[in-house]
Amino acid sequence: MIDIIIKSFNRPHYLDRCLSSIIQNVSGYDKIIVLDDGTPEKYLLKIKNKFPDIEINTSAQYNLKSKSIENHTFDQDKLNGFTIPTDLWFNTVKDSDEYVLVTEDDVWFTDKIDLKNLVVSMSQFNVELCKLGWLGNNSDDSNLIRQDLTENIETIVPRKLFTSSTFLMDWFMFNRYKFFSLLYYLKLVDNNTKRSYWILNSILMGLYHKDYWLFMWKDSVNKLDEKIQLKNAAVYYHKNKKNKNLIGRTKSEVMKTTFKSTASGVYHDYQGIHLDINRVNHILNEA
Repeated sequence: MIDIIIKSFNRPHYLDRCLSSIIQNVSGYDKIIVLDDGTPEKYLLKIKNKFPDIEINTSAQYNLKSKSIENHTFDQDKLNGFTIPTDLWFNTVKDSDEYVLVTEDDVWFTDKIDLKNLVVSMSQFNVELCKLGWLGNNSDDSNLIRQDLTENIETIVPRKLFTSSTFLMDWFMFNRYKFFSLLYYLKLVDNNTKRSYWILNSILMGLYHKDYWLFMWKDSVNKLDEKIQLKNAAVYYHKNKKNKNLIGRTKSEVMKTTFKSTASGVYHDYQGIHLDINRVNHILNEA
């Protein structure tokens, strides 16, 4: 069986769309689990009433964040938007079935998909990450070896990607002892090199064997740093480099997301433009 896990924070107007798209387009799953980090209770109650079969679990900071949002004092309370409930995510995935889809509230399904059929193929051919969406970005396809695996899945293998042990990948991703700077000086890497490691990861639209997902997130303790996940993904790929089917994707995208909104203003510098994103989300949530 497959669990669908949705990370959520104060955008029930998006969560509603995400859940509706699952009901409309997705089959072959066991449970839908919403992991919420502060959406005010009145919205969650409405979501639960509309989708009675879902499970909603809240984070350790839920009460503090939701009250702050309800009182319109999120910024004044100086709550750290970068503090995220990775412990809740990690433990939920750990307790889930062998395969898991982890997504977020601002993602939705755009086409029909049977997750059970995908997992049967993934298990048969030892695929540990099947990407269901990639933001319409095919610009890196020239750097990939693509091969049809089944009617619905193709494997993707990087043509040239440095992977190594945890020790060296830590030096590489975080420029320990100027390791990355040295490679840059030698013209072995450039400013786009680290972006290429996203081929090994899918934060929003990946159907995973849970061992892969748990390995990627094992060092993240309530902090969002995507370089940690990319480092761990590279290490996992290196450990399993004999498996040419490790990563695959559907023949066409079945998931989309948007960048027209955000859950928190802490991730962005609007350079002198005053925008209260919490107020924006309040208006959208009320509507």
